[in-house]
Amino acid sequence: AHIRQRLTELWNYPRALAPVKVNGRYFQLRNTGLQNQDVLFNMDSLIGEKYVLLDPNTMSQDGTTSLTQWEVSKDGNLLAYATNESGSDWQVWRIRDVDTGEDLPDRLEWSKFSSVAWHPDGSGFYYCGYDQPGEESTYESININQKVFFHRIGTEQSEDKLVYQRLDHPEWGYDALISDDGEYLILHVSKGTDSRNRLFYRKLGSSIEFIELIHDLEATYQFVGNDGPIFYIYTNHQAPRGRLISIDTTNPAESNWKTIIPEAGDAIENLKIINNQIVIIYLHHAYHLIKRFGLDGKPLGDIELPVMGSIFSLDRDTYLFGSRLDNELYFTFNSFTHPPTVFQYSFEDDDCLPIEAPEIDFDFSQFNTEQIFVRSKDGTQVPMFLVTNIDASQNECDPMLLYGYGGFNISLSPNFLISRLVWLELGGSLAVANLRGGGEYGEEWHQAGSILNKQNVFDDMIACAEYLTTNGYTSPEKLVIEGRSNGGLLVGACITQRPDLFGAALPAVGVMDMLRFHKFTIGWAWVSDYGSAEDPEQFKVLYGYSPLHNIEAGRTYPATLVTTADHDDRVVPGHSFKFIAALQAAQKGDNPVLIRIQTKAGHGFGKPTSTLIEEQTDIFAFLIKVLDI
Repeated sequence: AHIRQRLTELWNYPRALAPVKVNGRYFQLRNTGLQNQDVLFNMDSLIGEKYVLLDPNTMSQDGTTSLTQWEVSKDGNLLAYATNESGSDWQVWRIRDVDTGEDLPDRLEWSKFSSVAWHPDGSGFYYCGYDQPGEESTYESININQKVFFHRIGTEQSEDKLVYQRLDHPEWGYDALISDDGEYLILHVSKGTDSRNRLFYRKLGSSIEFIELIHDLEATYQFVGNDGPIFYIYTNHQAPRGRLISIDTTNPAESNWKTIIPEAGDAIENLKIINNQIVIIYLHHAYHLIKRFGLDGKPLGDIELPVMGSIFSLDRDTYLFGSRLDNELYFTFNSFTHPPTVFQYSFEDDDCLPIEAPEIDFDFSQFNTEQIFVRSKDGTQVPMFLVTNIDASQNECDPMLLYGYGGFNISLSPNFLISRLVWLELGGSLAVANLRGGGEYGEEWHQAGSILNKQNVFDDMIACAEYLTTNGYTSPEKLVIEGRSNGGLLVGACITQRPDLFGAALPAVGVMDMLRFHKFTIGWAWVSDYGSAEDPEQFKVLYGYSPLHNIEAGRTYPATLVTTADHDDRVVPGHSFKFIAALQAAQKGDNPVLIRIQTKAGHGFGKPTSTLIEEQTDIFAFLIKVLDI
């Protein structure tokens, strides 16, 4: 009860995310504190009256309906928004009139992994969807053959125009967008979660088929903007840490490509053209730096950030909010001990000022964040962030929570989680490891932890754990290892390989059966990072670390609390069910090995605040018990 009360107190603070400006109107997600879901507001100015445009909390009694995607038409008059139920990846699209706050009759189903791209005239938008699953559909067949449609406002979904599909490539997925000048429809064409992609385009209104500008799956190509037929493209082709190039679509041969901003020592995390400048977020040893460049690539200066932290993004695509002709940009900045704060940067004044700074009943000055580098098994230097109490000396009796991910080109930059404040108040410290497999140092770092190299990820995490114990920060008995999704796999592999190194383990919604993961829902899409058991060479590697298949009977494993959810249709809960059953059967000794299954929830996104508090209360109560805190 004490934990639940303290979590509730800390969670109960007003907060906001960076606003989106569309045709003179502002749209912003806000939360009064304990609302289960963030509420979307619209306003005529940032200091003017705020009007509720969409409140997902009114859509279900228990807060399990969440807003997953939203996009405003170019004139600012219509809102396309998607919601999901109980955490499922399936989403339903609706359209709301911004002036009246009323929904139009339009309703689009069977869409997932999709945003929308409004036609410049507001007549409709492009989106991606799947065929409705039939009774005979299998786990393997319901997430293939994605299609691109155009929906015209006021019509039935059955009338939507099919814009693009490739039945000869059922695993292709699409991301559609419209160029800022309203001239081009762009398609990023991917295969599963592979970070490489193809890039197609065609002129809006043209009957000509899509032109395959990039037709080979060899690198990442991201459309950034254009000046007529000149396309600005981010790519890691021949530049593992990324560069910006221009391609003249009237003469697109690779020999004619021009490098605008060359590869640097730091990897590019995200970039956008705002105020006719190229604004780039770089990853410098896993934390963010913002730099500005002219369209000719000339450096124009940095945007200073307050501490070692990161720009917050809900979907890993949009970090910086502003359009090509705007005089200002907005972003949400956070760090381990710096709550999410909205900043406004003025290009005219070269000023970056906080405009929405939350107040939390917590003394952040008592904690210090530092970065160290740990030598892994093969000599690779692995960055790790540490958050510790400034008054506490290193003590092997103190509990330490070690968090990691290591996969899919995803970087773990310093981020703020309200629950971690309770852990710090309990006397714990925090370590976040930047393992290979992530994107912290570009594509080479990613590939060094993928497929046949996946064991490097676990070696990196084990090296970080050994550093913490041998250098007196904690002891194996007080060390907690935590990870989610691919990070749940990380936890499962580490405790089956080195059960002696951890006092407790928290694998959440983890991929635990590495021989059959590709047989369920969207699991096939992860083959680009994991490989497949159907390949003999990759089978040996997968079998060698698969958590489910490496549990040994009669061995003592750390106290373990597996968490999953009944509506997780991304990493199906069967992974967690099988893993915990095998672990319970094999466990020797008194360390508890348990599973907590959340109902009416999915992989994690959109989970109600009340559910998050209850779940975290159980996790901390478990740790207090098993670590004797």
